[in-house]
Order: sequence, then structure tokens, then C-alpha cells
Amino acid sequence: MERPRILHMFTPGRQMSPFDINMAADAGYQIIAPCCEVDLDRVTALTQDTIFSRGPKGVARTGIFIGGRDAQLAADMLERARASMVKPFIVSLMADPSGAYTTAAAMVACVEAALKRQQSQGLEGQRVVILGGTGPVGRVAGVIAAQAGAEVYLSSRNGIDAAEQAARETGQRFGVSLHGLSGGDPAAVRRSIAEADVLLACAAAGVQVVTSEALGAATRLKVAADVNAVPPEGIAGVGVMDNAKPLAGTQAVGIGALAVGNVKYQTQHRLLVQMCEAEKAQVLSFPEAFEVARAFLAEQAGNTA
Repeated sequence: MERPRILHMFTPGRQMSPFDINMAADAGYQIIAPCCEVDLDRVTALTQDTIFSRGPKGVARTGIFIGGRDAQLAADMLERARASMVKPFIVSLMADPSGAYTTAAAMVACVEAALKRQQSQGLEGQRVVILGGTGPVGRVAGVIAAQAGAEVYLSSRNGIDAAEQAARETGQRFGVSLHGLSGGDPAAVRRSIAEADVLLACAAAGVQVVTSEALGAATRLKVAADVNAVPPEGIAGVGVMDNAKPLAGTQAVGIGALAVGNVKYQTQHRLLVQMCEAEKAQVLSFPEAFEVARAFLAEQAGNTA
């Protein structure tokens, strides 16, 4: 009898995200086992319990998903799980804390595609300012953009010290150069976006971080993307359905939360299917999510050409 496909889901939180459980089921996992309040020190024992009980054939139908809300902790847990395995007992791993990895990957891929439609290059050499840049989506989007060649600034409403600390910690953890900017008041926001080529709004839902007046200061702006789907829009004038739509009062285009969300959903689904169906163990994090998001957008562009 063929062994069932099992996904063990580790989270530091009190419960696993129902969204991620649903996504795992739709990707083909038959048994989904959430394990909550998992700290870094418990990952090794749980991983080894996962791998040694199924044998070399069973591990091909077994996976571990890392959730939670902390992007850097999830990366550490993923690395700890990988280091805890012993050949031939190797299972597939995926991390996506609060959807931050797939959301950030989708957001940056959408921006890159919009830039390439406007000019010959993508993110390389672009000045990217991320409002709400100290949160999980903002930090990961910053890393992805920096890895793609952008000059990245994380802006925080808590001021320059918080922004620079987040930039320093995140940059050191993932091996990229990030910078901090203050977004603590309207004047600071105007200054922070004045020279931006790309603006990413990753702040809390229902909070407008860029008003129409502030947007007028962004004279170099090419693309503005927003992941806030709760009114009011995070960037004034960027509607949730906008997909590279001209942004009034600027030379830029806007990308809204549902446009990003569609790519995020497709990216997470494809990664989970890839992990579920792979004969060889996979390790899937935000770089892999970015490549999948890019591929999905390329397919979409090809279908509409």
C-alpha cells in the first residue's frame, strides 16, 4: 500500500495558520500535523522524530513546513531542520512565516516585471524604499530586492534608529546591504520617498503611509506597490486591483494588494505542490519563492501576448 503524504507544520506560535493548512491540503498532502509553540531548540528533536519513523522510501512522501511570524527565526528554524537530518533520511523543507516569504517574493516580482515593461532593466541599480520595512514582509522584500541588485532602504514609523537597526540585523543575517530611513512623521515620509525609483508599502492593514500630498514629492518614482487590502489604501491612489495601472499625479504605475495577492497565492501553491510531489528532497525559502513568482508572471505575460 502506498504511504500517505504527510506534512508536519512547525510554528513558534500558539496555533498554525488555517490559511497554510488549507494550502497544504489543496497541494495534495493527505495528513497535516501542526506542531505549535516550537522554539529553535526543539527543531532538531522534532525533525528527527519526523524522518526516522518512515524509512528511506517514506521520507520522499514527508515534508516539514516552518510557519510563525518572525522571518529571521523561520530562516534559522529551516537551517536547523536541514542540519538535523541524516542521509538517507532527508525530507523536504519549506518556510513561509505568515506568508511573508511568498508575499514579499510576489511583490518584488510584480515590481520587477513592471520595471521591465517600462525600460530595459529590472531592479538593478534602482533605489527601493520600503515603508513598514521593519516588519516581516518588508524585511524579506528588502533582501530579495537587494539580491536582485537594488539599493534598498527600510523606512520605519518608529524613526531612524529602529530603521537602521532592522536594516543592519536583516542585512547581516542574509548577507546583503540594507539602509535605514525614518518614516516617523509626514515630513520624514516625504524626505524618504523623494528620490525613490520604487516604493513598497508593507505597513499594517488599514494604515495609509503615503498620502497624495506626500506622493507628489516622489518625482523619480517608477513603480509603487502596496500589500494593504484594507481601506484606506496604503499608498494614495493605488487600488487593490491595480496591476501596473498609471498612478495619478505621477509618472509611475501602481500595483495593488490583490494583484500581488494572486501571485502570492500561485507562488505558495506551486511551492507546496513541488515539495509534495518531488522525488528528491527540496529546501524552499524566499529565493525559491521569488523564482517561482517570476516564472508565473512570465507565463501570464506569454499567455496575453
